[in-house]
Amino acid sequence: MPLLARVSTLLLLSLTIVAVLLAPLPASARRSAKKAWTPVAAEILMDAHSGKVLRAHNADRLTYPASLTKMMTLMLTFEALDRGALRLNQRLVVSRHAASMPPSRLWLAPGSTITVEQAILALVTRSANDVAVVLGEALGGNEPAFAKKMTARARRLGMRHTVFRNASGLPDRLQRTTARDMAILSRALIRSHAKYYAYFKRRSFDWQGDTVYGHNRLMARYPGMDGIKTGYIAASGFNLAASAVRDGRRLIAVVLGGHSAAARDDRVADLLDAGFKRRTSPSRPAPVQPDLVITKNSASTAERSTAVSVAVPSVKPAATEAAARKSAGGSWSIQVGAFASHAAAVRSARDTAKRLGSLAAGASPAVIRSGGLYKARLTGFPAATADAACSALKTAGRGCFPVRGG
Repeated sequence: MPLLARVSTLLLLSLTIVAVLLAPLPASARRSAKKAWTPVAAEILMDAHSGKVLRAHNADRLTYPASLTKMMTLMLTFEALDRGALRLNQRLVVSRHAASMPPSRLWLAPGSTITVEQAILALVTRSANDVAVVLGEALGGNEPAFAKKMTARARRLGMRHTVFRNASGLPDRLQRTTARDMAILSRALIRSHAKYYAYFKRRSFDWQGDTVYGHNRLMARYPGMDGIKTGYIAASGFNLAASAVRDGRRLIAVVLGGHSAAARDDRVADLLDAGFKRRTSPSRPAPVQPDLVITKNSASTAERSTAVSVAVPSVKPAATEAAARKSAGGSWSIQVGAFASHAAAVRSARDTAKRLGSLAAGASPAVIRSGGLYKARLTGFPAATADAACSALKTAGRGCFPVRGG
């Protein structure tokens, strides 16, 4: 064959191959590829007292837990605290393996230390993967051994379909769970570890002079919601295990596979709303622990330890709430964080006042003690100013919500 003919033949063959590679997939192939990358959408709504399932969709379909895995890491941490194997103020050493974890993380350096309580707060707010491994290594010796303990504990709880492979929820094709199993785990945390459950309410904590804010934005806008955990990896979509109390009745909602954080949050809110409207046998009322007000004007330790807050927000429809604010004059506060120490809460309240400038004119820093935590607030706002102050803080990426009363 002449050289020119051979070159022409090769060129034609090359163009044909390129055309085939660049041609659009057939519709059936496109649907198959899309389906392969679509996370499992699953949800469940459960009564926390009875364990009764009120609603469910794909509740037993296998999917990936993502950072909901950290709920089991925390459960084993709480159990170690109860039996004395760990102490809240105990310092844990960061290994090179822990420090190598990808974000979200606290950027811990190998050889540095973190207390157990700081580690708990880092998991419930920042969902720090490096910190999850620190806890796992402290409890299991190494992360794979700890993962086996996690799976064994899941089986004892009745989580029949869950397998854990790491302490954080980072991608592992063998680490699987279901919405039902995550609801079972949520219920166990609420019922068996009530004295530690308050940690899940935390939306921020102080770390090395900075305030670390959490990922659970639904807590700021859903009345009665007090946890529990968000999660995301590409294979799972956006996950959330949530719990809320209204009129003494607690519900648990788990949504897995959301296509965005906002859509996931909205679906959880819809589930909880539907559950609270549904007439079922009432649960045992949740115990009420009054908040204690500690302000710079408190006269004595005795007074500080007995002053009862009137700042407990009531649950009302949005329109009623807005009307109440309009008529409340200067009897509103804004809450800007909750902290493990009184000093940290004071610093946060004062820093917030400085940031707000004229919006905080006439407002006073206050610290509310509740369940072992210290809530940082600014008090003495007119209703409209409280809303404006929170809007300004949220625009700046800082947590805030208005509270009626001092």
